[in-house]
Amino acid sequence: MSVLIGIAGGTGSGKTSFARSIVRRIGADNAVLLSQDAYYVDPSNLPFEERTKINYDHPDSYETSLLLEHLDALKAGRSIPRLAYDYVEHVRVDTGELIESAPLILLEGIMVLADATLRERFDMKLFIDTDADVRILRRLARDLRDRGRTLESVTKQYLDSVRPMHLQFTEPSKRYADLIVPEGAHNDVALDLVVARIQELLST
Repeated sequence: MSVLIGIAGGTGSGKTSFARSIVRRIGADNAVLLSQDAYYVDPSNLPFEERTKINYDHPDSYETSLLLEHLDALKAGRSIPRLAYDYVEHVRVDTGELIESAPLILLEGIMVLADATLRERFDMKLFIDTDADVRILRRLARDLRDRGRTLESVTKQYLDSVRPMHLQFTEPSKRYADLIVPEGAHNDVALDLVVARIQELLST
């Protein structure tokens, strides 16, 4: 059975960077990294204007049942389809590729510790804790650069849904973490501790 690690934190906190640092330490052949964002409910049946109005920062925006099915398959040694999310068109995409199981499975996302059915599957639960001003600046840069957004749209989404949903769901979920990691991938001490613990779990 594979070891499953959940990595939560607010938008722009450094979840993905921390997860990638773990993968580099453990070895890419021994680890699989999944993003919770790939499991947004697919709204492709809706008009584009309606898709843009969905609150993507609420737990109900994820198809958690499918994510659980895929996590269970990977833990049992089976492969799963590689899903992705198109943030420009707001649709879920089946890339046509397969993800093979590995000894270590990492799942990162803003809501991975907010859902009890996910939490109970994790062998280790991490929360990346980064100051809000740093997180919003990172999100702004990313959405302008990679997701075709405007300054106005990013600001509106942050104020209307990102911030209130963070305060309602993501921030309170840190109490479920086994370890809270300030500053994410820049925290070498925490990374050393996490990798050492993962190596222990993999050796048992």
